[in-house]
Amino acid sequence: MTNRGDVRPPSGNEDEKTTLVTFLDYLREAIVAKVAGVPDAAGRAAGVPSGTSLLWLLKHLIAVEHNWFAWAYRGEEPRVDDDALPADADTADTLIAEYRETVRRCNEIIAECPDLDRPGARSLRETDSCPPSMRWLLVHMIEKTARHAGHADILREQIDGSTGR
Repeated sequence: MTNRGDVRPPSGNEDEKTTLVTFLDYLREAIVAKVAGVPDAAGRAAGVPSGTSLLWLLKHLIAVEHNWFAWAYRGEEPRVDDDALPADADTADTLIAEYRETVRRCNEIIAECPDLDRPGARSLRETDSCPPSMRWLLVHMIEKTARHAGHADILREQIDGSTGR
């Protein structure tokens, strides 16, 4: 994950794979920015009736990244529970570090893929008859991370009034 100091979206003048990964990294950084500096008790507190919290969102995205890139695409074990609540030992700092490490590993898997049309080892979705391509996976992760970045925006604003990236 590139640590970008600015808040502009990535350039549109790259090849497809670079563009997709750059947008995904941009959104990943948006998630980190929303969790960074939040007091752990506030980050753990549900901000909406569904129980969603900032720390849960980050833990969820760690599992989702692992499950799609490492478990489904590369075929590694094990599959991780993507609905697990943060453990007592989980803090904003520890989960940010874990997220960054997961992203680093996932970006290695992406970099090793020479063809975006290449299907993975298996599908994470039980209804899919064939594993999705790396292209599909990147677009799906952009969509999922963007949706959760929006949730994180709202949750962080509820905590301390912070708005923007």
